Amino acid sequence: MTNSTSREPRPSILLIGASRGLGAAMSAEFIKSGWNVTGTVRGTARTELHDLADAHAGRVEIEQLDVTEQEQITALRDRLSGPRFEILFVNAGTANTNQNETIADVSTEEFVRVMLTNALAPMRVIEALQGLVPANGLIGVMSSGQGSITSNEKGGHEVYRGSKSALNQYMRSYAARNAGESRALMLLAPGWIRTALGGPEAPFSLEETVPDLVKAVLSKRGRPGLEYLDRMGRTVPW
Repeated sequence: MTNSTSREPRPSILLIGASRGLGAAMSAEFIKSGWNVTGTVRGTARTELHDLADAHAGRVEIEQLDVTEQEQITALRDRLSGPRFEILFVNAGTANTNQNETIADVSTEEFVRVMLTNALAPMRVIEALQGLVPANGLIGVMSSGQGSITSNEKGGHEVYRGSKSALNQYMRSYAARNAGESRALMLLAPGWIRTALGGPEAPFSLEETVPDLVKAVLSKRGRPGLEYLDRMGRTVPW
């Protein structure tokens, strides 16, 4: 697909977890910034991403993916074996139902669900889809400031914190295994945002944060190696 006023193709991002909230808002911001978006949704229900696709004909492609299902990740890779994406960004994530429960209180089933979605699934996606990103591209994952061990001075949200800390550790291992490659790698801490996941008490809106998030992603391009950054592009302590 090309820009109607230019023969230069638009850059493309593959955004995993783009059906609503932060993922859908980031998709819209990338479109606004001149990018084409291939976004994933779970299931067949209509989502915010479908509305975005209707509003920007030819600029948005929608793929179905449940990141917790290994066979669906493999199937997506097979379907996308031809296209190349300048950016692969994994946004999919979840929180435990009761954010106040401690690691001693959480059920085994709930712990496994959160860890699978937030830590294991993103890394499976990256391992499976990395070949769709060129050597000078970017692979990013939505982490959280709560994944920072250094910054954890108040506790709370233990299950969610642990899942994001695990994600950060796995990304560091991935970066170490791929040391010397020219790809940019990033963990992005968006801040506390009013979404279905963040809840109504969060201090920041999508409108005031998403432009900064997309800017932070785009600014990371061309800088090889892994960085853990907040939405302003500042380093977050591990």
